Amino acid sequence: MSEVRIAAEPRTEFGKGASRRARRAGKVPAVLYGHGTEPRHLNLPGHDLMLALKTPNVLIRLDGLDKDNLALPKSVQRDAIKGFLEHVDLLVVSKGEKVEVEINVTLTGEVKAPGVLNQELVTVTVEAEATHIPEGVEFSVEGLEVGDNPTASQLKLPEGTTLVTDPDSLLLTVSAPRVEEEPAEGEESTEGESAAE
Repeated sequence: MSEVRIAAEPRTEFGKGASRRARRAGKVPAVLYGHGTEPRHLNLPGHDLMLALKTPNVLIRLDGLDKDNLALPKSVQRDAIKGFLEHVDLLVVSKGEKVEVEINVTLTGEVKAPGVLNQELVTVTVEAEATHIPEGVEFSVEGLEVGDNPTASQLKLPEGTTLVTDPDSLLLTVSAPRVEEEPAEGEESTEGESAAE
C-alpha cells in the first residue's frame, strides 16, 4: 500500500473567495474528518495532491498537523471542464482500522474461442485494513467457455480483505459471438441496382 507525504496547512479563510485565492496560489481546499473529531479545514499543495491521487486508495500522510495525520481520500471534486482539483474530503484513518474502499478488477488470460468476454464488474467494494488496502484484484479468465458466468464470490482477495459487494454479482459473462445474417443471393444485387438508378 503506497503512502505519500504531503504538507498541509490549516485554512483560516472560508467561502468561495478564499477557495479561489487558494486555488490561484496552487493549493487545493480540503476537509479532514473522522474518528469523532471536528472537521479540520486545510489547504494542500495542488501538484503534490494531483500526483498522489493517481494511485487508487492512496494513503496520505499530512505533514504539519499535530495529530491524526494519516488520511484516505473519500471524495474528490474536479472542475468539469478543465479537470483541475477543486476540493478533497479526507477521512482520518489509523493503523489496524478497517475501511471500505473500491478496488479495480483486472482480467487476465483468454477465454476459449469463440467466446466473447463482457466484464460486468470493473470495481468491487471491499473492507480492508487502512494501511493494507490492496491496489486491485486479478481474475483469470483462462479457459472459460461460452455460458460461463463467474460471480464476485470467486475473486481471490488478499488475506485480511473481505468482499462487501454482493457475492452473487456477475463478475463477467462469456457469450457466443453475434452472427450477422448474410443477405440471400439476389437480394444484394437488386440493392446495388436500385442504388445505381
